[in-house]
Amino acid sequence: MEMHKILERKLSTFVMAGGRGERLSPLTRDRAKPAVPFGGIYRIIDFTLSNCVNSGVRKIHVLTQYKSISLARHLKMGWNIFSSELGEYIDVIPAQQRIGQQWYQGTADSIYQNIYTIKQEKPDYVLVLAGDHVYKMDYRHMLAFHIKRKADLTISVVEMEKEKSPHLGVVEVNGDFKVMALEEKPLIPKTIPYDPEKIFASMGIYIFNRQVLEEILEEDAANKNSSHDFARDIIPLMLKKGRNIYAYDFKEQDKEKSRYWRDIGNLDAYYKANMELVDIEPIFNLYDKDWPIRTYQEQFPPAKTVFSSLGGAKPRAGLMLDCLTSSGCIVSGGRVERSILSPNVRINSFSVIWDSIIMEGVNIGRHAKIRHAIIDKDVRIPAGTEIGYDHEEDKKRFMVSENGVVVVAKATIVKK
Repeated sequence: MEMHKILERKLSTFVMAGGRGERLSPLTRDRAKPAVPFGGIYRIIDFTLSNCVNSGVRKIHVLTQYKSISLARHLKMGWNIFSSELGEYIDVIPAQQRIGQQWYQGTADSIYQNIYTIKQEKPDYVLVLAGDHVYKMDYRHMLAFHIKRKADLTISVVEMEKEKSPHLGVVEVNGDFKVMALEEKPLIPKTIPYDPEKIFASMGIYIFNRQVLEEILEEDAANKNSSHDFARDIIPLMLKKGRNIYAYDFKEQDKEKSRYWRDIGNLDAYYKANMELVDIEPIFNLYDKDWPIRTYQEQFPPAKTVFSSLGGAKPRAGLMLDCLTSSGCIVSGGRVERSILSPNVRINSFSVIWDSIIMEGVNIGRHAKIRHAIIDKDVRIPAGTEIGYDHEEDKKRFMVSENGVVVVAKATIVKK
């Protein structure tokens, strides 16, 4: 059967978008992790959903739980693009306690609690995705690999330096890419067969044969000692039972053929992934017309710089260098370098912004100095404020990450 027919009739897709994202706090204080803004105009979940649409996957269940109002609103406004007459949908499913008295207990449990949907649709294959990763991937290639190998489960993996293993799920494979083991955050990891300096990291992307998934979820649900997690419980159980599990070696489907996948698990990883976008030649290409990234964008006027004259007693110029700048921004006599400005940001005269992420609706007062910082939505920075120059003072007022990124929470009232 042709691949597009399989996608239309034989594949159900679930996007897990209910995570707390505690290590991203305070950015997740008021929103679920997949709803956190990224790259100026996007939300993190936009990358997974864009992958679905670009791959021809147009029947999508999004599983929500934690502080989901912002996420649900974004999906309603930005992703209402599917035709119900053609059998397409993006179906937002909040945790419902449909099976028991508990909310989602783990990644596998979130699927198990919606097993009635799988049984109603009766697909041949179930695609399980995370809603909090940044990457580009054509899921059709992975599905074709799964079918060719006659796998019960296929796990997408990406090459990483072995030093990163304490933060990742590491997949051990043989020469035929059959999975031999999966270990969570090992200090001494199993490396990939052809490179002892690298590992295969699980991307949290799975394709199951439907009947196998139903059977294993039922068995896991009956185990009171299970954490009901795919990596910790389901996959080891399947390996114990001798199921055919294969690893799909992810290679990004863009013009550079590079592998790019970011699990934005903490503030420093989030900051770094954003800052990579302002590089002269960024690894992750937002401008690839062959793989567009969709989102919701409110109607704002064009971005604008004000004041070009450097004369006078107090010369000022609206200046941006190596920045991503969104609609509605006004840089009025300030200077911004290597930063990301989200929509409707105002930078006032004589202020200086370096290496920072400024989210929607922020107003930076005159003579303010900000560097190495994340300013969340709707914050007003008073004139003359300095952030990122004295970490001891910053820690008294704001969150400061392990690597020294200062984070000002949403709608914080900043006092000079």
